[in-house]
Amino acid sequence: MNVDEYLQHDATALAERVARGEVQPTELLDLALARQQAVHGRLNALSRLMAGEARGLIADGLPEGPFRGVPFLLKDGVHDWAGLPTSYGCRGMLRLVPTEHAFVVRRYLRMGLVVFGKTNLPELALKAVSDSALHGRACNPWDLGRTPGGSSGGAAAAVAAGIVPMAAGNDGGGSIRIPAACCGLVGLRPSRGRVSVGPGIGEVWYGASTEGVLSRSVRDTARALDALQGPEPGDPFVIAPPTEPYAQAWQRPPGRLRIGWTTRSPIGTPVHPEAVAAVHDAVALLASLGHELVEAEPAIDGDALARSYLHLYFGQVPALVARARAAGARDGDFEPLTRVLETLGRAVSAGQLTQELWQWNGFGRALADFHARHDLLLTPTLAEPPIRHGQGDPPAWQQILLDGLNRSGLLGALARRGWLDGMVNQIARDNLQAVPFTQLANLTGVPAISLPLYWTPEGLPLGVQFVAPFGREGQLLQLAGQLEQARPWAGRRPPL
Repeated sequence: MNVDEYLQHDATALAERVARGEVQPTELLDLALARQQAVHGRLNALSRLMAGEARGLIADGLPEGPFRGVPFLLKDGVHDWAGLPTSYGCRGMLRLVPTEHAFVVRRYLRMGLVVFGKTNLPELALKAVSDSALHGRACNPWDLGRTPGGSSGGAAAAVAAGIVPMAAGNDGGGSIRIPAACCGLVGLRPSRGRVSVGPGIGEVWYGASTEGVLSRSVRDTARALDALQGPEPGDPFVIAPPTEPYAQAWQRPPGRLRIGWTTRSPIGTPVHPEAVAAVHDAVALLASLGHELVEAEPAIDGDALARSYLHLYFGQVPALVARARAAGARDGDFEPLTRVLETLGRAVSAGQLTQELWQWNGFGRALADFHARHDLLLTPTLAEPPIRHGQGDPPAWQQILLDGLNRSGLLGALARRGWLDGMVNQIARDNLQAVPFTQLANLTGVPAISLPLYWTPEGLPLGVQFVAPFGREGQLLQLAGQLEQARPWAGRRPPL
């Protein structure tokens, strides 16, 4: 097999060729490493290369899993590998070295995947772009001047560029779906509790984050979810298992669905005409397949949901930073934005944070009411095409002001008195302007998928999102399979 052949196969097809003895895992690993070397200088998709570990896996004998011999990449956050730091894109986290693999990593290994690296992400996985000071900026293979999204941006760049056919990600506010939409991939965020993230963590981001993959085919995503799903001892709660394997479900027609759709930003910010066009195009395609389409949206206060999402950071960042500081990290080991969020988080009372978390129940009930009348919700995944590098950064004056206030100690004092509420809300609004559609699934715990059905006239991918009721990943995969057959996307390749 040569590189051109390698690029044409999804993970399932590569595993089938390994099973037939047509190619060896070592050959596939060499091809993946060659592709990584060829594009790394332009993409910067990987934060850590683990070629030695990969060769050790093959030498020890790969398990007879569904993807035996297929090269694979973990994300450098949550996916603990014993003996190596999980950086989270943050210098301050490098002192923390796990002593055992995360459950999700063990499941990837049981699939027979050959892990040879970890992918780039923003510091502490906090942004929808992947540009950490520690690892540098990851670039979009479709346009190197644009972001591949975040926080699983390195994973998406690696899959779109053909380094691997499938890579691991996680999604706490859109971090699988946003990069999938930016890079022309399939990105499924499973239901809360579907995949265990232990043993070091019970629930990431209060349960808003779940584990999954970015892939080029629906069948790869379905087969991976079959192997990932299911509880581990000590998990906070156990979700009902699927009624049939996802690898079977995705191949069956979904039946006639009633799908509510909207292009309105839930926080009232502008939506780019191309993002609107992407949804209208999907509506026409779905109607041609016999589905019922209704313009409708859940009765949810989008601004309230955005504020509640922001409080994730206010609760998580100080705790993560404190953990790193306890291991010896210093102020200079964190980016200025992280230090600002740490201060703002410390200024939020436990009661205020709890009140924001309580709101998740209301969002979930309202979405369930919507789903009582509509099988699925269709929205843009992104409010605009993949943004250019730096486009989503706060203005320089704002960064300087916040950093100065933080260094002086005034930021915490002003925040505790509530005098910065307006500025904080505006910053949150600005940061979510390009990605206001994805957080709903995270706070309500439901599954959602981004599919690459649309490309702009400039040749940029711009995915659309489908949101299902809790536990209905099978329904999403059935529709995804139908759409993939109706409008195949696997043949599209970036001009890298």
